[in-house]
Amino acid sequence: VQLQASGGGLVQTGGSLRLSCAASGFSAEHDAVGWFRQAPGKEREGVSCITSGGLTYYIDSVKGRFTISRDNAKNTVDLRMDNLQREDTATYYCATAPECTYYNDPYHSIAFGTWGQGTQVTVSS
Repeated sequence: VQLQASGGGLVQTGGSLRLSCAASGFSAEHDAVGWFRQAPGKEREGVSCITSGGLTYYIDSVKGRFTISRDNAKNTVDLRMDNLQREDTATYYCATAPECTYYNDPYHSIAFGTWGQGTQVTVSS
């Protein structure tokens, strides 16, 4: 049972990246999948989440810039990030949970049990 996050990199302000979270050893089709990020010196925060039924959630700071989507045939969940800003710089993680309810909660790790390793996103001016 493993999640693999990929797609991070170095991009200039205003640029775009597409992160991908691939599940292996299990099917994430019936799970909610969340994307989280942690910047240096800050707590990890929820960024976006998609339910098994395709409902999507975003924190205010990324609404209109980030798009989460899932491809159950490929067992992946992507996070398209457009118009990236310096404050988006962080290590990004994906994780699964039964529902998205607590993705934006400080105690989200209680609900999100399976985590992938992070992928670094760096936005330069």
